[in-house]
Amino acid sequence: MKYYEAVEGFLKHLESIDRSYETIKGYRKELGYFGRFLEGKYSYEKDVGDITIEDLEDYMYYLKKSGKMSATRSRVVYIFRSFYNYLNKRELCSKNLAMFLEPIRVKQTERIYLSEEEFILLTGKIDKPIVKVAVQTIFYTGLRVSETVNLTLDNVDLDEKIIYVIGGKGNKDRVIPICEKLYNILIDYIDNIRPLVDSNKFFCTKKTGKLSPQYINVILHKAKDSLKWQKNVSAHILRHSFASNLIIHNAPLPSVQKLLGHSDLRVTSRYIHQDLEQLKKAVKLL
Repeated sequence: MKYYEAVEGFLKHLESIDRSYETIKGYRKELGYFGRFLEGKYSYEKDVGDITIEDLEDYMYYLKKSGKMSATRSRVVYIFRSFYNYLNKRELCSKNLAMFLEPIRVKQTERIYLSEEEFILLTGKIDKPIVKVAVQTIFYTGLRVSETVNLTLDNVDLDEKIIYVIGGKGNKDRVIPICEKLYNILIDYIDNIRPLVDSNKFFCTKKTGKLSPQYINVILHKAKDSLKWQKNVSAHILRHSFASNLIIHNAPLPSVQKLLGHSDLRVTSRYIHQDLEQLKKAVKLL
């Protein structure tokens, strides 16, 4: 079976077991990159059974030389293993070649986050009202940017002060309470900012009837630059900030886990920040 035909079968399989749209989109992109790498190497499309462990290793080396971060390369290994597990079970290849790939060691770095004071400074530099409310929603709920732009009017219950996330990462649903600060912002948005358009998207522009993740990040980058900040700021950093600020204020880790939609508590624990002064105080206790 040709490589791209096998990839399409794998993606249909992911859809049949209810993997999320974003997951399938990401797998399609990464496996597409690998397919183009093979075409560049051999000048033709290989049968999936003829791909060798050397092909996989050459691709991983190519990613490293291209400057891809360890987290990105680790994700590629995970995708290869899932893809080859599918192929092996259907006897489309003799063995799961991806199991012979060395795992990529991902260095855990301190996560960047914004305090609420920094966030207020940042939003003061955003002159696009719809985007401003969208980023405020991310900061006060921890929503992923994809979840934010996909919210519909039915997903946001202002009477009950609840946001319903339908089909989040891993195709999981969750419920997020709306805090009082965000509630007032969203009421004003519905009454005075949201354009009258034929769209069920909660965040929408008059021109397109929707808002894109890319546009949100462009506006955030411009706002950050206007403040002359060196730190990176993106929609994902705002999600980090939500989690970090909750934990700083002693929110229970399992509650933060549920709000973020993490399946593993160890992932949530990465949001625990300790500055140098806190570490010095801890050492003095010995």
